[in-house]
Parts: sequence; C-alpha cells; structure tokens
Amino acid sequence: MSMLDHMSHRPSLSLADRILGWRDQLLGSHRFQLFAARMPFFRGIARKRSSELFDIAVGFVYTQVLFACVKLKVFDMLAQGPMALAEIARRTGLSDDATGRLMTAAVAIRLLERRRDGRIGLGMLGAALNGAPGVKAMMHHNQVLYRDLADPVALLKGETRPTELSQYWPYAADHARRGAITAEEIAAYTDLMAESQGFVADDILDAYDVRQHRRLMDVGGGDGSFLRSAGRRAPQLQLSLVDLPPVVERARHRFDAAGMGGRVTLHGHDFQNNPLPGGADLVSLVRVAHDHDDPVAEALLAAIHQALPPGGTLILAEPMAGIAGAEAMADAYFGLYLWAMGTGRARTPEMLISMLKQAGFVSASPIPTHRPLLTALIVAKKAA
Repeated sequence: MSMLDHMSHRPSLSLADRILGWRDQLLGSHRFQLFAARMPFFRGIARKRSSELFDIAVGFVYTQVLFACVKLKVFDMLAQGPMALAEIARRTGLSDDATGRLMTAAVAIRLLERRRDGRIGLGMLGAALNGAPGVKAMMHHNQVLYRDLADPVALLKGETRPTELSQYWPYAADHARRGAITAEEIAAYTDLMAESQGFVADDILDAYDVRQHRRLMDVGGGDGSFLRSAGRRAPQLQLSLVDLPPVVERARHRFDAAGMGGRVTLHGHDFQNNPLPGGADLVSLVRVAHDHDDPVAEALLAAIHQALPPGGTLILAEPMAGIAGAEAMADAYFGLYLWAMGTGRARTPEMLISMLKQAGFVSASPIPTHRPLLTALIVAKKAA
C-alpha cells in the first residue's frame, strides 16, 4: 500500500482534536517551556503546571510522609499543643536528625506548621486529619495497596495474582470461599470498615431522614456501624443486618454493648447465594455495590427489590464516578484499588440509576450529600 493510500485511510481529525494536538505539541516543546518561564504573563501558569506535574510524580513520597506521621502518632501528640523537636524526637523514638527531616517534610506539605518559637504545631491539614479517624485507618490499610502497586503494569496485566489486597478482602475476590471464611479472616476488614463508617453514616443520615420508616435492613453492613448510627437518629426504628455469619457474630456484641441488642435482627448468610429476608420498608446498601462486578451488583439490586414491600425504599451510598471534584478519588484511587482487589468498579450515578431501573425500581434519584467526594447517595423507590 502506498503512502497516499495510508493517508487516505487515516481517520480525519475534528477541529477540536487539531486544536488540542497543537496545544500538546506546544506544551511539550522545551523552547516554549523556557519562553513561558521567562514571560511574566505565562510564568504563573507555567509554575502551577510544573508544580502539579511534580506533585503527581513524587506523590508517593508525600503519602509516606503522612503515613510516618500517622504511624508515629504525631498528629495525636500535637493535638495537645505545639512541641519542640527534641520532645517530638523523644516521644517518637527517632533521632533528632530524623525527626527534623520528617517534621520539615510534613511542614512542606502543610500537615504541620512551624510556630514562632521554633516549636512544631498542627497545620490545617493535620488538624483536619484528627477529626477523621477513618482516614488514619485507611493510611495503614493503603500500605497493602501500595505493595500491590509496586509494579503497576504487572498488576494491570494480571501477572501478580493473587494480590495481597484480594487476600485482605477474601469475600470479594474468591466467591467459592465465601461460605467458609473464618472469624479471623474477617476481623481486619470489619474493623477497618467500622473505623471509616462514622463520617459516611453522618453524611447519609443528614441527607436522608430514616425516621419516616419502620424497619431498616442494612445489606453487607459489616459490624453494624451504619445501623447503630441510624438507630440513634431514629429511636423507633427496628434494625436488621445481613452479612456473612462470622461478620454478624462480631456485630452481635457491638449491638449489645450499644444497648440495641433488642432492636436488631441479625441474618448471617451470603446474599449471593440466599434470598434476602423481607420485613423492612427501607434497605441500605453502603459501600457495597462498587465492590462487585456488574452481574453480582445487578443480581443484588434485583434481590433487594424482591425483598422490599410495595412502596419500599433503597438508599445506595458509595463513592461514585462522574461526581464533579471527585474524579481523582473515583477514577484514579478506586479504579486501581478495585482492580487490585480483583472485583468491582466505581460507577456513575447514571449507570447506577440504569441498573436500579433494570432491577425493577420505578424511580431512582441522586440526593446531595455534604461530602460527595467520600459518599454520593441515590434513593430508589419500588412501585406502591
């Protein structure tokens, strides 16, 4: 085939593609980069783009600075007030030099601040972290993910299976073993979900009033953290929890300790292999659907629709793709996290609404939450 033939088979580019191609060539030109850095008008833009690119390139180092501070309980320590480097070194067990290096790094990424007298105090980000214990728990947990991501290309090619993360969540990636998972295997991930559930539950319950319902059934609800939060908001609400048998047994003690043992019915079975119990006019699905591939998620939504009475309601809450400002969380973080886990994906509200209507729900609508970056919410109704 001649060069002319090759050119005739080349797909035509739209005007937008040609403009973006010109932009890409310009930004990739070393001469233009030098020009932009020297010109006052372009200098701020060039520096901002360079900083953003550098942050992506070295972001893992920033993450490990954060993790070191979490692991050494630096944020807890400084919540009591600013401290001198020597005192921080004594409490963390690091040398003075190592402490100075870590504190300088944490100040540089705004986790900590230097005070006028040379002491170190919490920065705005560090102070905010102290109000989010679930984030600290995730920092410990993410070390598992980072080990799986040591060679991201091998991970994407499937050459590192089984991953460490898939072993951490045995119920998700190994469906054949779901019925044989032991109490020891579920302890770590149940505790992790419980630690991170508090702020998620508050956002959901602020957005949707559960007091209008009689009985709430939480499917895949772990140790029952969301149910207990809902029970405190609505003292008249009866509660049901569905999860694997060892998870439910772990939850039983926590409901008893919270004084809710008489209000909750525990169902210890695998929702993939058993019909869901009826009796609830409200079902919650919190951070469950995105853990599963489409066939499992579709079957679960259909089972929930079947279990609900006429006019019943489902609230589906999880991080979702396509939410303005949350793209990095859903598409970058959860995209690779769920790939390493071996199952699931972040879905857009439109995708979930389509799946809900396919399952039989007559209406499904997004409901705004305080922090859509962490939790987006859809409320679906069964025909009355």
